[in-house]
Amino acid sequence: MTPEFTNLVDLASERLGGAVVYANDDFFAPKENLLKASAPVWREGAYTERGKWMDGWESRRRRTPGFDWCLVRLGAAGRVRGLVVDTSFFRGNFPESCSVEACAASPNADVEELTDDESRWVELLPQSRLEGDSRNAFAVTSDERVTHLRFKIYPDGGVARLRVYGEVMPDWEAIGRAGGLVDLAAVENGGLVVATSDEFFGHRHNLVMPGRAADMSDGWETKRRRGPGHDWCVVQLGARGVIRRVEVDTAHFKGNFPESCSLEVCAGANGRLTTPESFAGADWRELLPRTRLQAHTRHFYEQELRDAGEATHARFRIYPDGGVSRLRLYGTLA
Repeated sequence: MTPEFTNLVDLASERLGGAVVYANDDFFAPKENLLKASAPVWREGAYTERGKWMDGWESRRRRTPGFDWCLVRLGAAGRVRGLVVDTSFFRGNFPESCSVEACAASPNADVEELTDDESRWVELLPQSRLEGDSRNAFAVTSDERVTHLRFKIYPDGGVARLRVYGEVMPDWEAIGRAGGLVDLAAVENGGLVVATSDEFFGHRHNLVMPGRAADMSDGWETKRRRGPGHDWCVVQLGARGVIRRVEVDTAHFKGNFPESCSLEVCAGANGRLTTPESFAGADWRELLPRTRLQAHTRHFYEQELRDAGEATHARFRIYPDGGVSRLRLYGTLA
């Protein structure tokens, strides 16, 4: 059964700027593989000059006491809610156990600073057993806002992928000092797509990811609708604000873009709407009336927007179905 926390954002994602900045040993397979966006793969009969080619981070066999470890810089600072330690294809060479610690450091902290005795590390995951060739999931209860992780494996071995699911916690003081409009839906600003009618072809979180889509797989796309109705998603904004400018990008969607779209907003109690019942009962106000879309195009709307007031959530409707690569909701903080 898939843990609920995997519906959150992967804070360590390379797409957000996450990186493995140091590993004490990556003799057999490089540390950079640990955060690759793609699922791990197996290459039968593939070898390098150091041994079997493996799609992950793998240290050599340890002949002294201790453990191997690496430092991960999160792409977005936040509160970690769950970890997935994926040992896919590591069968006779996976670690017996692992643990994870975290700290809050400056965004540009280097390895020397992170390993200094003054750094304060808190335990997110105590030493826990791992299974080989498995997605090992661990819930995390810490409420600390963290920027870096120290991932330890005991005593050695290989891990294919590390996923760090949590809630993005932006530095709103720094964002406010920059001035101007802020993309309240952007994942790096705490935006999250919390519900959708369908995401058969493309994951809903793609809609609020940084940059423009790389291809058609890097967007939100629903299956072909065969009955009446339309598809939709609900975006929880990173902060309460007033939306002044909207961008709907259908890049790469040429024969499967929606005919049109519309937007509504509401202000949920404490900024949270979590259930279908709460969505249905919310005071939705029209922001963008139903508007035609074009294929493979960045659409910008300002004059077309209604005065809908402050918002914590936006409901994005597409008619009748199809794919959108990015949704940007630029506004001012309340």
